[in-house]
Amino acid sequence: MARLPSAERRRQLTEAAIRAMARDGVPRTTTRSIAAEAGVSLSVFHYCFDSKQELIESVITTITGHYVTLVKEALRPRSTLEETVRAGFQAYWDHVRAHPDEHMLTYELAQYALRQPGFEHLARRQYELYAETYADLIDQLGRTMGLRLRVPAPVLARYLAAMTDGLTLNYLVLGDEGAWNDILDTVTSHITGLVSEP
Repeated sequence: MARLPSAERRRQLTEAAIRAMARDGVPRTTTRSIAAEAGVSLSVFHYCFDSKQELIESVITTITGHYVTLVKEALRPRSTLEETVRAGFQAYWDHVRAHPDEHMLTYELAQYALRQPGFEHLARRQYELYAETYADLIDQLGRTMGLRLRVPAPVLARYLAAMTDGLTLNYLVLGDEGAWNDILDTVTSHITGLVSEP
């Protein structure tokens, strides 16, 4: 087995955990099954992660990172604010449709953490991360397009996180591919109404 830097090995194990948890469910995924999924010994897992809590936090952060990178790239300024915002939502939505198992896993992780004594802070951290992510995206858009917000940035960030969370769960439960273009157009129109251009 090739020796990898610790950070790279953690990344490998985190991605293996995402695959295993998405396939088998969080409660049934063990450190042993994650190590097997990654093709490493159990001792390597314990060298990289001190606890299951630490692993779950890494999983939450990594899944969020998977789509945030795409959204940041999509938020390059376009001819109108509405087109720019719509492109960001579309990038996120394309990721949801391409990786529904990852997004379903985020809900399972939150429920698992809330029900597991001592893990509750991970669910809180997960949703704080969503709001922080939107705050960063709002800041990025504000700097590149010189926007003024009609509501405080932390309020808008948390609102966007809650709205996206609800829309994602709705899609995972109901599907209905045909409805989502109109829904995203409506969301885009509403959000751009909370922002004014210079």
